[in-house]
Amino acid sequence: MATIEHLPVLGVCGFSGSGKTTLLQAVIPELIQKGLRIAVVKHDVHGIQVDHPGKDSDLLFHTGADILLQGPCEHFFRVHTPTPLELIPELIKLSRQYDLVLVEGHKDSPIPKIWLLNEGESAAPADKKNIIETLARDSQRPKHFLDFIQCWLKKQWEKRPVYGCVLIGGQSSRMGRPKHLIESKGQTWLAHSINALNEHCEQVIIAGAGDLPKELKKYHQLPDAPTIRGPLAGILSAMRWAPHASWLVSACDMPHTTTTALHWLLRSRVLGVWGVLPRISVESPPEPLLAYYDFRAAHLLEKLSMSEKPAPNRLSQHEKVILPVVPKALSSAWKNINTVQELEALK
Repeated sequence: MATIEHLPVLGVCGFSGSGKTTLLQAVIPELIQKGLRIAVVKHDVHGIQVDHPGKDSDLLFHTGADILLQGPCEHFFRVHTPTPLELIPELIKLSRQYDLVLVEGHKDSPIPKIWLLNEGESAAPADKKNIIETLARDSQRPKHFLDFIQCWLKKQWEKRPVYGCVLIGGQSSRMGRPKHLIESKGQTWLAHSINALNEHCEQVIIAGAGDLPKELKKYHQLPDAPTIRGPLAGILSAMRWAPHASWLVSACDMPHTTTTALHWLLRSRVLGVWGVLPRISVESPPEPLLAYYDFRAAHLLEKLSMSEKPAPNRLSQHEKVILPVVPKALSSAWKNINTVQELEALK
């Protein structure tokens, strides 16, 4: 279960006049330039002014309707809320779509905070909790903030658990039997995949329908996500089951998968990337069935599942997904076996 301590959520706090907005205006463009997607949560005790009185959208809002305002490359959803939104659940939701969520104000909230000192102040107030850094009001404040964020955000990112998912099922019509039960070197392909993932993952699950050998029944087996076709059904089933985790996904019909290949895959990740879909060569298509999916890729995959072509390799078109080329010595790990002839060649 996600907790605020593991999320990329940071408060920027200080008393009135301490320069919170000025600092954020200075550093946010720098963070975006690094490829990070940023959200800001701002608290305003005076209420929210987002529309012009007398405009059609304002008049309709005051009839009691919620209003979605759309413009070129932007939109705003103005809703009536009978009860105040709870901060922590909203921050958890935002963290699933942003690399960093900055909270201006909310100095009494339980989130980690940077405290901005005002002129004449030497320390943060003793009664304010969860202060992890204090910044003086000087010309170096933006630089100190960016240096701190770079280190802190990487540590938060590394706290995210990585789970493993083995995809089974499918027609196996060309093979004539369930591929995950085929044996090679004294173990099933499914057992081989699980053993490789166990070297790098906190937990491994099986996604898809099919009988399991007795020794593998201890692993959690999830049904495919309903109404979704193809391997995306298994990937989404896993991500819905543990939305707080990032995932190494492996198809069961890749019997050459090794712990070395998975180690390379994990090392290919960088902060701000939501998916790693390797390619065998520069000209090759991406390989989504031995790949890494950050927990923030879930909403991208959900959107993809509603399209006419719900193939996970289409995720490669997103700007937050990278397509590294696999080292030649590891490329066999990404070869899947689909036919009896390929199986005989493997033997």
